[in-house]
Amino acid sequence: MRKPALAVVDVEPDRGSRVAHVRTCALWGLETALVQVEADVSNGLPHFSIVGLPDTAVSEARERARAAIRNSGFEFPLRRIVVNLAPAERRKEGTGFDLAIALAILRASDQLKTDVDGLCLGELSLDGTVRPIRGVMPRILRARDAGIARAYLPSENGSEAAALGCDAFPLRTLRAAVDHLDGRVRLPPAPVPEPAAEPVWDVDLADVAGQETPKRALEIAAAGGHNLLLVGPPGTGKTMLARALPSILPPLEPDEVLLASAIHSVAGLTDPSRPLLTARPFRAPHHTASRLALVGGGVPPRPGEVSLAHSGALFLDEIAEFPRNVLETLREPLEEGAITISRAGAAATYPARFTLVAAQNPCPCGRLGDPQARCECLPDAVARYRSRISDPLLDRIDMRVGVPRIAYRELRQHASRETSAAVRRRVRAARDRMRERLKGTGRRCNAEMTKRQVEQHCALDRAGEAMMSAAITGRRISARGYHRLLRVSRTVADLEGVERIGADHLALALLLRGAA
Repeated sequence: MRKPALAVVDVEPDRGSRVAHVRTCALWGLETALVQVEADVSNGLPHFSIVGLPDTAVSEARERARAAIRNSGFEFPLRRIVVNLAPAERRKEGTGFDLAIALAILRASDQLKTDVDGLCLGELSLDGTVRPIRGVMPRILRARDAGIARAYLPSENGSEAAALGCDAFPLRTLRAAVDHLDGRVRLPPAPVPEPAAEPVWDVDLADVAGQETPKRALEIAAAGGHNLLLVGPPGTGKTMLARALPSILPPLEPDEVLLASAIHSVAGLTDPSRPLLTARPFRAPHHTASRLALVGGGVPPRPGEVSLAHSGALFLDEIAEFPRNVLETLREPLEEGAITISRAGAAATYPARFTLVAAQNPCPCGRLGDPQARCECLPDAVARYRSRISDPLLDRIDMRVGVPRIAYRELRQHASRETSAAVRRRVRAARDRMRERLKGTGRRCNAEMTKRQVEQHCALDRAGEAMMSAAITGRRISARGYHRLLRVSRTVADLEGVERIGADHLALALLLRGAA
């Protein structure tokens, strides 16, 4: 019996189906990737799904987009809607995809007549208001590198994009975005923010009476990026000295401005009127700060204080009061200049190259070594107090300087105090020498030199070699401490404008490393 022939049926495509494309950008730490939001609106039972590895916040965009479209005066299609976030191999996190998803649906349903020709960022409220998001700067930088010169984003984030040279169109509502794209209303691009004036510092070095050795250590720390520990009784000016550090730090270089500003953008700390940082960051967390606050964390991972201090300084007042497990997390960023926050399925790496400045009392009561007060702490109590800072962490601190109590006549003396402006000029000149010496290596200052660069640029004369040999033998300085001594000596020579490290430069480095 012959089998009936199979009939060939031509299936016509669904003429009611349409796919729209809108570009946006995903963010993991400071790592970014362009994302194509694809919306398909086709005939079928009403259904709305988002695919492409969305997290919970992105999945919830279904309800935000649905309500925002309706409350903006548009019709939400009662059809089968599939939104794909391509490429689908990497997880998408956060609420910055809402605007792109809503515009893709409106374009696919032909309620938006024009293709979207730029990057779309923003969270949607249920009434259609476009809300600000974190991390606009790194996304705009990624789009700019890809040749995308236009962006549609919340009005509160407009200055961040405009400061980077992007044609940023600030949006307050979803309706305003559609009207602008279709040409019914033309929105002006966000103006480029005015450059900030020269910062005014709260504390000047001239405000600090006496303390010439700690001031000298502070100058070396600012010039070479070296870590510093100030040890002394309460009220001797440790905190005031540390607060004067920003006034002598060199200005940020252009690439440092972008990276430091991008970190603050991810943390949501950008000033809308001045989105680009004009001075090096100075972070001073309280000793009750948690481990997550210090190194970063959360879901999605956000930068902590060590990353917010990148290219600047991190001040830990009363460092011995910080929990030991919190302090131990500083060892990686102090050595590597970066911190990696690992979470299930992903990891975020933030830069964390900063100058650590810490202050500490000599004992629990703070009166040890004070000629005007008597310390009543038992020796084992003093030992326990000092052991709160582990030897491996202490070894990463280049200078440990005592801050003694000063006499009344020094408090009343004003004429001979050097200002921060004068010290800053020497610091900038020293940094220029370091930059020229380390050109093309990716390093900026002496504290960042590798072991090979230390061997190349920090040669000692015969007297210096003898002094170093005696110091290592008598004071049991580690290999790490040896290289840090050479880096500090190199900075002392640079501040004096001398290319060859002399015995006097090494002697000062040894004095500052062991004075505390």
